[in-house]
Amino acid sequence: MKIKQSQELVLRYIILILVALPNLYLFYKIFTPLTIYPLYFFFQFFFQTSLSGTTLLVNNLPIEIIKACVAGSAYYLLFVLNLAIPKIKLKNRIKMIAFAFITFLIVNLIRIIVLSFMALSDSTFFAITHQLSWYLLSIVIVVGIWFAEVKIFKIKHLPFYSDMRFLYKSIK
Repeated sequence: MKIKQSQELVLRYIILILVALPNLYLFYKIFTPLTIYPLYFFFQFFFQTSLSGTTLLVNNLPIEIIKACVAGSAYYLLFVLNLAIPKIKLKNRIKMIAFAFITFLIVNLIRIIVLSFMALSDSTFFAITHQLSWYLLSIVIVVGIWFAEVKIFKIKHLPFYSDMRFLYKSIK
């Protein structure tokens, strides 16, 4: 039992390290188009919209979707939280990661849409809302998704701590 659990622990952490290299490339490769294209199609319903690379031109206002907008590091943090929990069956772990990623993608798209509407309407609150949504709201969203996962999937173990505890008991 301990050997299998040890192997699973090592495998989870190797995956975490490999996925982070180089510079979260995998997350940006997957989630940049998943962020840009839904926004493009959404804005086409309301405004004259064109797309050039990662920049949407909405009513002649350029909205550049940079890496920070895609939030690859937030996806990685959710991935880390999900892989840093022991004793979860693969099928359930895949469901948990899918839930976290899809939820974050939807919330992030809504955040970008709201900010875009504020920019399009020349709102005086755009700059402060943009800063707060990046520095504060993104953290709240990730924590909220994690707490939702804990409740929905009935997670009993703590990320990292449960693994450290297992290692400590195995060494003793």
